Amino acid sequence: MTMRLVVIGNGMAGIRTVEELLNMSPDAYDITVFGNELQPNYNRILLSPVLSAEMPFEETILNSFDWYQQHNITLHAGHAVTHIDRIKRFVSTDDGLQTPYDRLLIATGSNPFMPPIPGIDLPGVIGYRSIADVQTMLAAAQTGGHAVVIGGGLLGLEAAYGLSLRGMQVTVVHLSNWLIERQLDKTGGDMLRKALIKRGLTFLMAHQTEAILGTGHVTGLRFKNGTEIAASLVVVAAGIRPNIGLAKSAGIYCERGIVVNDTLQTFDPRIYAVGECVQHRHQTYGLVAPLFEQAKVAANHLAQYGRMRYEGSQTATKLKVTGIDLFSAGDFHVTDDDEELLLQDATRGVYKKLVLRHNKLRGAILYGDTIDGPWYFQLLRDGTDISDMREHLLFGQAHLGDAGRSGAASIMNLPDSAEICGCNGIKKGHIIKTILEKKLFTLEEVRAHTKASSSCGSCTGLVEAILASTVGGDYSTQPSKKPLCPCTELSHDEVRSAITQLSLHSIPQLMQALEWKTTDGCAKCRPALNYYLLAAWPDSYQDDSRSRFINERVHANIQKDGTYSVVPRIWGGVTSAKELRSIADVADKYAVPTIKITGGQRIDLLGVAKTDLPAMWHDLADAGFVSGHAYGKALRTVKTCVGSEWCRFGTQDSTALGIRLEKMTWGSWTPHKFKLAVSGCPRNCAEATIKDFGIVCVDSGYEIHVGGNGGIKVRVTDFLCKVGTEEEVIEYCGAFMQMYREEAHYLERSAPWIERVGLSHVKQHIVDDPNNRSALFARFLQSQANAQTDPWQEHANGKEAFEYKPLATIEG
Repeated sequence: MTMRLVVIGNGMAGIRTVEELLNMSPDAYDITVFGNELQPNYNRILLSPVLSAEMPFEETILNSFDWYQQHNITLHAGHAVTHIDRIKRFVSTDDGLQTPYDRLLIATGSNPFMPPIPGIDLPGVIGYRSIADVQTMLAAAQTGGHAVVIGGGLLGLEAAYGLSLRGMQVTVVHLSNWLIERQLDKTGGDMLRKALIKRGLTFLMAHQTEAILGTGHVTGLRFKNGTEIAASLVVVAAGIRPNIGLAKSAGIYCERGIVVNDTLQTFDPRIYAVGECVQHRHQTYGLVAPLFEQAKVAANHLAQYGRMRYEGSQTATKLKVTGIDLFSAGDFHVTDDDEELLLQDATRGVYKKLVLRHNKLRGAILYGDTIDGPWYFQLLRDGTDISDMREHLLFGQAHLGDAGRSGAASIMNLPDSAEICGCNGIKKGHIIKTILEKKLFTLEEVRAHTKASSSCGSCTGLVEAILASTVGGDYSTQPSKKPLCPCTELSHDEVRSAITQLSLHSIPQLMQALEWKTTDGCAKCRPALNYYLLAAWPDSYQDDSRSRFINERVHANIQKDGTYSVVPRIWGGVTSAKELRSIADVADKYAVPTIKITGGQRIDLLGVAKTDLPAMWHDLADAGFVSGHAYGKALRTVKTCVGSEWCRFGTQDSTALGIRLEKMTWGSWTPHKFKLAVSGCPRNCAEATIKDFGIVCVDSGYEIHVGGNGGIKVRVTDFLCKVGTEEEVIEYCGAFMQMYREEAHYLERSAPWIERVGLSHVKQHIVDDPNNRSALFARFLQSQANAQTDPWQEHANGKEAFEYKPLATIEG
């Protein structure tokens, strides 16, 4: 017999749990949903755009009535559950309906806090929580008059601005000395108040309401200081309280909220709870993303998978208040142990405050320009030592290239045709349309549906800004631990640790031991697991080509027309007439349409048919070439200048050193592509200071630079150290590459890896610890002993020949 699930609450958290459950186990339950409101599930975050006439209510609906019918869900809209019988396991509604359950999910949300003052029950005094409240406000606005909003938080300000746009005179009454005091300090709050005054709002700060005046209808307010103000409408937006009355009456243990464990289970094992009504580890949450995390975990246990735990959420709040972007995270209240970094530009309407303690970010406030909010939050969450980036920390992410599109406000002013994600060619209008049509709330959902920010990641801040502006203010948060992929709750670091600790030597063994949710994994985890196993066991692990992307699987870069490019390795960018003739002969033989000199000092043969690749590689191998790995997450190029051999400014033989480095490092697989360069003097013609590992030669030796990259995310390297000999350069290079190989996450370039762990961390383990440096170098050389086999030669000799044969020949 199918079990019966009853859901009390037809809001975002409860129905998200149902959606997750249907995805995991669609036939596990007969589902019945009770909701107090007559409407289907809608997005409460978007009530303010409905109030301000920017959006019709229909566009806020997340699940239509048809959706419930399509999934065989019984919906009782407009029916309030008034009693839970835990002994007989049924719920009763206000109209006498009784419904039995095997499992019960409570998602009753929260109620607006209505302060216990005289007149609070007068007609014309309302909270702000539902579409019914919005409809009441709209009706009041039709006759004009004076509205008073009690509460200067996000909801209060949105209500005030919406009523103002509807033609009412609006005064905001706030108990604190500044607005949104939970997300802003006094400086930010004062800037916001001045900006809103220009938009026509009036404020009474540090005012406490003593009584609401009127007999048959509200007429005004009286404050504790004895002053009064007229009002025909009073909106109370003084905060929310978890709606726990029903749970308490059923004897379910509650404190501030319904107390749940890490599986979202209450003290009654048959009853679960999610959303704003919940208290988990002494915390309650009001943002969407934590509630959706809870929904996923609760669904997992309702589906009887039992694999997931909710461990709480670190929240960062990204708001848009009447067109002004705000971001806050962590604790931004300064103590004697803290330092402040401040930037304020009143003309531009920009304010930034970073709070540091012991060289770690403790809190952040951004006003006006919030584009770096996600980066600051990552630094805060990871506990990154920022001592090496202090001087530019306040000015944003050093390697973030946004093509001049700084600030979330300017992003939303761009036309829909503006390209946001350069890697995948995704335009702003497409992102917004997808968010609205698919009802997306999180960055991961936008990535899954649009591919925006899913490649290099440099546009993440832009996409998050569009998401915040489109779905409403308070979407933004990140889990305290980011899973490697949807197939597991384990992070990259936890997976890597498990591989060595549990001695896992294959992908199937790993998935079984770590209880992977899917049998074969996904396109995100399989390449990562393949790399992590290869890095952990270089002597024994057999590379799984099926777990590689197409370019690495066929050892060539696929082009937009389905042909491939072939890039032979040219050591240090130095070639000969004989090698050039060989390349020319190959190009003629296979009718290569385009031959291009690359920025990495190599030659690219473009337009090669897939079926010709093995034969072409055979000819190139006969001429002495090996793969250039231009397609791989591997050592790509070692760029050099002519150095002291020819240049009058050269201080060392940079060309010979570059060739030596490339012959040591070629073939090495890395978390992401890896590039080297050696410049013969500080003029830096080889652009060593925008490479993952760069050497700048000077008269007295070699300066070593790390963590740079060009392209979309331009980042200048960090200076690591200076050494005196080529042998030291070789050792430092191998040690740095091995540390990067062992610590970085798959698809994480060396620049964001260094910013995540801190340059001091790298120096501590490589520069300051010669024994560890030597050990890292030894492990790198050990791995290279198995890596330096030319894949082109292997495939030219018939390895995986099926990859290059057509499935069938179709004659027209």
